[in-house]
Amino acid sequence: MVRRIFWMAVGAGATVWAMNKANEAVHRLTPDSLSGTAARGALHLGDAAKRFARDVRTGMVEREEQLRADLGLDGTAVVEPPRRRAPLRGEPTYRAISAAPGSPAAALPPSRSTRTTPQALDSPSRRLDELPGGPNRKDH
Repeated sequence: MVRRIFWMAVGAGATVWAMNKANEAVHRLTPDSLSGTAARGALHLGDAAKRFARDVRTGMVEREEQLRADLGLDGTAVVEPPRRRAPLRGEPTYRAISAAPGSPAAALPPSRSTRTTPQALDSPSRRLDELPGGPNRKDH
């Protein structure tokens, strides 16, 4: 007799538990509950997107400050004048073409070489009859 009462109580408890689970499932699947769940999910997604955008903006500002400091755009860099490299032996030195008074080129020391441009020695001189339109043209 005690066994029967025990199993009847277990069965009644399982029935109550199953009915509660079924009612919860029915309540979750109603249109109002589904729309509320979707709205809460959308709000959560929007909050997450705002946090992400804020983190990206913060990271951009930090990186920009770091780049400005590295490049000296924030006024902390010491600018050294460019160093002039001494020409190697045999390397030609070039001067500006015009040295008008008051121009920076007038302050340069005179050139020791007779060569003024790299093209002066690199291109062989051509005779006039070898040029296009010279004496060998057939349309005279």
